[in-house]
Amino acid sequence: MFTEMHSDNTQTMDNPPRNWEADISVLLDDLSASQEELLAVLAEKREVLSRRDPGETSDLQQREQVLADKLQTFHDRRSSLLEDAAHAGLPHDSITSLAKSVGNEELGGLEEQVKHSSDQMRLLRHESLTNWVIAQRSLLHVSQMLEIIATGGRLQPTYGSDISSHATGSLVDQEA
Repeated sequence: MFTEMHSDNTQTMDNPPRNWEADISVLLDDLSASQEELLAVLAEKREVLSRRDPGETSDLQQREQVLADKLQTFHDRRSSLLEDAAHAGLPHDSITSLAKSVGNEELGGLEEQVKHSSDQMRLLRHESLTNWVIAQRSLLHVSQMLEIIATGGRLQPTYGSDISSHATGSLVDQEA
């Protein structure tokens, strides 16, 4: 028969022991699938940004937001799992330490899943940064184009008060 134990790791006929390895594995499998989906969306977004196609960006932004919300739920699941581990007296500072303490050392499956998930997150950060740089360069390009239009293509002095009346926007100030 099952014996009673203290903490949330109780064993009774109605409450079998928690399979930590399976819980972590399911979390990491689900997370990995979402990370790969988000990587695909970010790669597609990079292509759209580099082509400067604003029509496609709104659809990508919606897909990206759905995946970001999904990642938030994984964060919440992770926090809950680590909180449960703390109540059970297991390492709870990270999924890595929890996986090492409950994983089957001979198989090494959990540690490999944790490493894969960590590598995917690093790629996501890299893709996000790349997209941010492309967006900033596009914004700078638009800003420069607006300045050219506003000044009529004439350079303005950086210092001093030698601003001539000819330095106004040629498209905006043309008489009809």
